[in-house]
Amino acid sequence: MILSAALAGVLLLAPIGTRYAARAEEPLVSCKAAYLSDFDSGTEAYALHETERLPIASMCKIMTLLLGFEAAEEGELSYDEMIPVSENASGMGGSQVFLGSGLSYPAEELMKSIAVCSANDSCVALAERIAGSESLFVEKMNERARELGAENTLFANCTGLPKEPQYSCAKDVALMLRELLKHQKYFEFSRVWFEDFRHPDGRTTSMTNTNKLIRFYDGCDGGKTGFTNQAGFCLAATAKRGEMRLISVVIGAESSAARFEGVKSLLNYAFAAFESRKLLEAGAPIGERLAVRGCKQREIEVCAETPLALFCRKGEEPDADVEIRLDGSVKPPFGKGTPVGEAVLYRSGVEVARCRLLAAEAAEKFSWGEAYREIASKWN
Repeated sequence: MILSAALAGVLLLAPIGTRYAARAEEPLVSCKAAYLSDFDSGTEAYALHETERLPIASMCKIMTLLLGFEAAEEGELSYDEMIPVSENASGMGGSQVFLGSGLSYPAEELMKSIAVCSANDSCVALAERIAGSESLFVEKMNERARELGAENTLFANCTGLPKEPQYSCAKDVALMLRELLKHQKYFEFSRVWFEDFRHPDGRTTSMTNTNKLIRFYDGCDGGKTGFTNQAGFCLAATAKRGEMRLISVVIGAESSAARFEGVKSLLNYAFAAFESRKLLEAGAPIGERLAVRGCKQREIEVCAETPLALFCRKGEEPDADVEIRLDGSVKPPFGKGTPVGEAVLYRSGVEVARCRLLAAEAAEKFSWGEAYREIASKWN
């Protein structure tokens, strides 16, 4: 059964790449590449050489963290398990927390050190735990990038330290950060400004967040910096104000100050010029009910699995609709949260995305006696 309902303005989880026409008020950003998008929909708001393949330095740790969170949520890794540190991991140069070879650390603390201070040694220790070796972990990184549609990304290590060939682009970095931000536990780490990292042998290493916008930009609560001589100064950051969360990426700025100013100017531009209009809230009834046969309830409430939001310029009224498709073949018994359909999203008549619809309540099957009475009542 397919039911349709037209709602004012729709956009959800659109593929990153929808481009708004350039406007005179767009900011000028001094860097090799930049990208700005909405988190809820992935809609592009600004782009500069967004698909150019460039080194991204430590921003590749966005993927390292993403695989760590996914491993934990899939039960392959527990946050409190102790991870032994190899001589290879402890010997990483660059940013580090000086892990002790042969010592063991909680997985959660290693992941926190990656998010806060970009610890290369923690990256390798985590990679070796998840995949057995860094090289096998890199294979997982590239596989996940392909699954996400990051067509201009190739990883050679899990740290971003110089090694050929490896590259990404501003658009792909935004896509990967968007996926990472779906893991709420990430924000427990990304919001940390300063903290001591404690070692099993009694030492402590002070960690300060490399993303200065965490402290100095209203609404910023996550992101990843990067720097090598080859990549220049890089930053991917997210900020949320009200109902709108944005993702901003700058690659190849000439100074650390320039990358922060570039990301800030992009965020300021979007917060001033755009808005996010929530149409369906995650878990909230959508207004359509699913008819169910052989069930005590003749109809059940249906809700959206994820928010449905329209990201658009302030004052804009785009031609957008959502079609509600409910699956009449779903038979009881089934529990709350069971997929029962989807919402298909259109803009100017073209499908832009879709999301699952879930049962907002359980559906209990008739007992034999109840089924008999139901049939008898219809017969009469």
